[in-house]
Amino acid sequence: QVQLVESGGALVQPGGSLRLSCLVSGLLDSHYVMSWYHQSPGKEREPVAGISGHVTNYADSVKGRFIISRDDAKNMMYLQMNNLKPEDTGVYYCKATNFAAQFWGPGTQVTVSS
Repeated sequence: QVQLVESGGALVQPGGSLRLSCLVSGLLDSHYVMSWYHQSPGKEREPVAGISGHVTNYADSVKGRFIISRDDAKNMMYLQMNNLKPEDTGVYYCKATNFAAQFWGPGTQVTVSS
């Protein structure tokens, strides 16, 4: 059984920073692509960052501001969020994907005020 649990969401001011974490359990190998998704209120869930091995990619809206990383030895994945904007507000989900399955965490709320 694979489980992903996000943490680190909070209320922050515009221009502030947060680091989201995703604790992964139940994976027996490192063949999963790890991703962060963002869902704004009333909108579809959209990918913001992904990492496969050490190769990363980002949505244009977060390039230069967010950094995705993973530490497989600690079963952790991170999203460093800098220079936060009000439009970054929403629920952030971590996802693990391999050739046959997708696994999602329950999400963590990020609110950027003003």
